[in-house]
Parts: sequence; C-alpha cells; structure tokens
Amino acid sequence: MSNSLAIAAVTATLRNLLDQGVREELGGGVVTANPPDKARQSREGRNQLNLFLYQTVANAAWRNLDMPNRVKPGETGQPPLALNLYYLITAYAKDNDDVIGHRLLGTAMQIFHDRALLNPEEIKRALAESNLHNQIERVRITPQTLSIEELSKLWSIFQTQYRISAAYEVAVILIDSKRPVKAPLPVLTRGESDRGVETQADVTSPFPTLESLEFPNRQSSLRLGESLVLQGKRLEGANAVLLKNSRLTQTVTLAPTLEANQLKIELPLQPETLPAGFYTATVQVQTEGKTRYSNALSFSVAPFISSRNVLPNRQLTLTCVPDIWVEQSVTLLIGDRELAPEPFSVKTNQLNFDIREILPGEYFLRLRVDGVDSLLIDRSVTPPVFDSNQKIIL
Repeated sequence: MSNSLAIAAVTATLRNLLDQGVREELGGGVVTANPPDKARQSREGRNQLNLFLYQTVANAAWRNLDMPNRVKPGETGQPPLALNLYYLITAYAKDNDDVIGHRLLGTAMQIFHDRALLNPEEIKRALAESNLHNQIERVRITPQTLSIEELSKLWSIFQTQYRISAAYEVAVILIDSKRPVKAPLPVLTRGESDRGVETQADVTSPFPTLESLEFPNRQSSLRLGESLVLQGKRLEGANAVLLKNSRLTQTVTLAPTLEANQLKIELPLQPETLPAGFYTATVQVQTEGKTRYSNALSFSVAPFISSRNVLPNRQLTLTCVPDIWVEQSVTLLIGDRELAPEPFSVKTNQLNFDIREILPGEYFLRLRVDGVDSLLIDRSVTPPVFDSNQKIIL
C-alpha cells in the first residue's frame, strides 16, 4: 500500500505528464512545481507551466473505512489516511505572449482530460518508492470550477498578479497507517458446549439490574445501623451486596436478605471502619453456576450527632457517629453559619468548635462530612418537621 511519499508521487506524475505533452505539442518548455509568487523567477524567456498543490482535504468517503484485503472480518486496524489533492495549473508564455500562454494552458487541460485516470505504470516511473501504483483505488483527475471570488482570494494569498489558471482535484490518495492490525484468534465455540447466544422472549435485560435504593422513613441518606432496600430485576440468586467508598481500600461485602422480591441489607454499626460519605452498591448474583454483577447505584452515608455540649468558654463539643477521618472534609452548619472544627491529628468521634462569634439564640445543627449532611428533617411524620434533638440553645 502507499506510504507517506504518495503526495509527492502524484505531483511528480502530473509534472511528468505535462512535461511530455509540452514537448510534443510545443517543442519544449519547462514544468515547475512552485508557489505562484516564485514560479516565474528567472524564466521570462521560456514557455512554462507551473503545477501548484494549494490544498489537501480528508476524503469523507474513505476516512472511516478499513483498507481492502488488509483487515479481515473480526480484525481491527487503523483506517488509511484518505486525501483529496487540489492543484492549480498556471501558464506562462515566452516573452509574456498571452496567445502562446493560452495555448500552453489548453495543452495542459487536454492532457488532464485525456488522462483522467492515472496509469499505475506512470506513477511507478515517477516515484516507485511511494507504492502508490499498488493502490487498489485508481487515482482520478477531476476539473474544479472556481468562482472569480475564490480565485481572487487564492491569488491574493501570494501577493502576486493573477494569471489565467485551471484547478483540478486529484483523488483519492490512500496512505496506509503504520499501526499494526489486531487479529484475534478464530472462535472455536460460542458459549458453553457451543450452544450459541442466549435469547429471551422479552426486552428486559438478561443481566441483574439495580433500579433504585430505598432509605427508611423517606430519608435522603442512610445512617450506620439502618437498613437499605435494593430494588431491581434479575436479582434472584443474589448472595452479596458490594459497597465501595473512595476512603476504603477494600470492598465491604454484606449478605442480603430477600423480602417481598426486594433485597435488604443492614449497614453495620462500625463507626471506626465505615466513614460517612458517598458509597456505591453492586449486587453479586450466583445463577446457573455463573457469577454476575449488577450495575452500581450510589448512595450517601450521613453522620449523626449523638451528643453536644457547650463549655463555659464558648466552645462547642460534638460527639458523632461514625468517626471522622483526618483526611475528610468537615464543617458544622449552625443555622446559616458555617464553622470549621479545631484541628485534629487522629481519627476521632469528638469535634470542637469555637462559637464565640455566634450570637445567643436557638440554632439547628448540621454536620457536613465529605459533602453529606447529618439528617435534620424528621420524615417519619406528616408533614415533616425539624428534628428537635439537633437543636442547640446558646
């Protein structure tokens, strides 16, 4: 397949075709491949055709296709770099005689009209190292119609006087990728005992799927020692619920119970090992000798203020469950004020806050740990009310 020399091979082939045609029709001349502003330098006394590559564009039809005969079914490979090349042909006559210049341009356009498909042998003679002559797709020359405005913009880029020109598209150039093809081994069997794929009569996913998590008393978060209900489909045979938290290095494995087609687990009352914060729950299902896992749903474990004490020096001491880890983010919300605790260097269940700037009055407390607030609203009654146990009088 063609390599990175393919663009140069196309330019060299077109220049050779033009050079041969000029010799046959006009008895000689020079064919160059320079920018228009430098094409005529020191060549005023000769007939000249200038071939300039002014644009390269990715070919939309080939850019996402694998190379034929290179990637077989089941294999993956990087698609080739497919390019369309755009050339501008400009004619310059000896002593700037426009009549001869027009004859030169007509000769060039006739050559490209008669050679609309580049011959692989011509490409090979121009630049054999490119391997473009081995490309399966033929290289086609197509004339392009440029408006006066487009020509004006094109020539103004080079800051030189306009000369009568013709534009052509040359496509498609396929430059092979150097990345190797990934070819897996052939498939011997499909499924156990070569029984093929599994099918079912409905559109429900055949895999265990978690759909929702339900907290007690319509709470927004779970607390240690409380139960969590997991609802979903294909959860029969569930033998474990896996909990993960970014603070924990190991997964917490809990045994669920099946109640009314729902799974239920109780979050262990282990304040030293289970921190407050965000968790994910995944169900492990054992069925037909296979272990499968459901999708993961997230939930939050809230801290709980178990006691509070205001000292005479206007310092507030809180005892909370679970323990607060040193690396956790902790703040206390007193009414609409936010306070940071006094520094601590070890895992603790007691936090101290300086409340000297808090005015006397009644305030509700919320302890926020890693973005999760302690539960302030009691939703076990209708309508819900604030939990009076989370109030402090200063």
